[in-house]
Amino acid sequence: MRVMPIIIVLFSVISLSATAGCAAEDGDQNPETSTPTPTTTVVVPSLPTPFTGLPLPSENADLFSTSGACTSCHAHMIDESANDVSTDTLWRATMMANAARDPYWQASVRAEVLTNPALGDVIEDKCATCHMPMARFTAIVNEQETNVLDTGFLSSENDLHVLAMDGVSCTLCHQIEADGFGQATSFSGGFVIDPDLPTGERLNFGIYPVDERQTAIMQGASGFIPVESIHVTQSELCATCHTLYTPYVDAQGNIVGEFPEQMAYFEWLNSDYRNNRSCQNCHMPEAAGGVRLSITGGELRNPFARHVFVGGNAYVLNLMSYFGEEMGATASTVHFQNKIGNVTEQLEYTTATIALEETVVSNSRLMADVVITNNTGHKFPTGFPSRRAWIHFSVYDSSGQLISESGAPNPDGSIAGNDNDVDPTHYEEHHQSIESPDQVQIYESIMIDTDGRVTTTLLFGSGYIKDNRLLPLGFDKNVTNEDIAVKGQASNDENFVGGSNRIHYDVDLGESQGPFTIEVELLYQSIGYRWAENLRTHQAPEVARFIGYYDAVPNLPIVVASETAYVET
Repeated sequence: MRVMPIIIVLFSVISLSATAGCAAEDGDQNPETSTPTPTTTVVVPSLPTPFTGLPLPSENADLFSTSGACTSCHAHMIDESANDVSTDTLWRATMMANAARDPYWQASVRAEVLTNPALGDVIEDKCATCHMPMARFTAIVNEQETNVLDTGFLSSENDLHVLAMDGVSCTLCHQIEADGFGQATSFSGGFVIDPDLPTGERLNFGIYPVDERQTAIMQGASGFIPVESIHVTQSELCATCHTLYTPYVDAQGNIVGEFPEQMAYFEWLNSDYRNNRSCQNCHMPEAAGGVRLSITGGELRNPFARHVFVGGNAYVLNLMSYFGEEMGATASTVHFQNKIGNVTEQLEYTTATIALEETVVSNSRLMADVVITNNTGHKFPTGFPSRRAWIHFSVYDSSGQLISESGAPNPDGSIAGNDNDVDPTHYEEHHQSIESPDQVQIYESIMIDTDGRVTTTLLFGSGYIKDNRLLPLGFDKNVTNEDIAVKGQASNDENFVGGSNRIHYDVDLGESQGPFTIEVELLYQSIGYRWAENLRTHQAPEVARFIGYYDAVPNLPIVVASETAYVET
């Protein structure tokens, strides 16, 4: 295995020019003429400098309370195997807790607004809906502005700043009602919360009944009344934000339709997993035995869903482990490192497998089939379209000399042989067979604008020209709806099916002597190289900050699965 799954920085101080390696974004700007972002110097120790993180905020507003108001009681929780499953410990380093602090998200919001300034209010409102949901919901109810940037929610002077920066917090999710679940009106942040319940009498949904004594304690301490309801275990709860349609514009800047940006719920709904596993089953795995939910007492509750909310964004979590203190994080270095461990463990052990089959040497050629099996309940990768996975295939001769390699990860986060990383106007096709080192099998979605140009600007994304992300088991690529359809060459690949993909490799051995060693890996990045590089054309503090972080902390891939085989001549 030649790619380490945990990202470690091996240098100390780097002077960075944010225009280095600049690439034009979709033809909108010329990197030679656009104004560069400021030079940024980022100091990065070989390991993160420990920080403790700020306390969770304890603010009681009319509609919501921040996380600290809840975790004052829902803390010091241990399951029957003596594991710490405290809500505050597990949640505070998640991407949900840090949805508003995410430096890549902030940079992307700014870039979208700079590219389409006339639609700034639309863009910021759409992004705030699920990244700053408590602040945005409150602003809508009070008929206030819902801006994110400048004097918006990111500003410490904004009245809703504290609610905004608490991200996707306790009293957001636990107030969502079941009304409209699974219907179009519930998607894209269309969750239903009753705004009319008075402060002190607002409902908080959970899966267990709560006796009168505990109800009185919770209402007195937080102003929320616990109510038993099983709907909080349904995938449709998660789908309210993780099924996301965004508007897109034509060449004249007019909104002309909606783009299916994130479709994890529909991918799951069209898989075999819909019958036996919900989103929460995988992303909030159960504790080992019963858990007492509050420091005020009560019986052991089993099952208890651990609030780890483990996803796939290890890279941004790693940035936060280095720079979380300056981001105002409420998690410590240890919290972030533990969360990275959770993400890496899930990616490595439960996400996918890789196998080498039909390996043979004949007439100075080595041939092998690589079989990838997707073990997730949705496409892999899923979610935001910056994510990608690919096959790194290497062949060595009897002396250990590298003969051939496809999909090598480069130190700058790019993939050797990937057309899109070399040229932002191109993309790498789906392959049924790999016959030369400049071909690489990449599982990804590639957006195009209304003129058919490749883009990473969401407001230009009118559809996908390529979507060959690995399908979940049971997914029939021939009958699914257009929003989750396979796009590009994979649609005609009979070996690209629900649950797996088989790719043939054909390597010219030349005069090399065997026996030969084949090493194959499935690698993954949450932010593909092109998605970061295209930000460099924008001049803004949020962009400069992210690019400084990105250039300082290598965007190395995580090894999801690997296999080695030995082939005799």
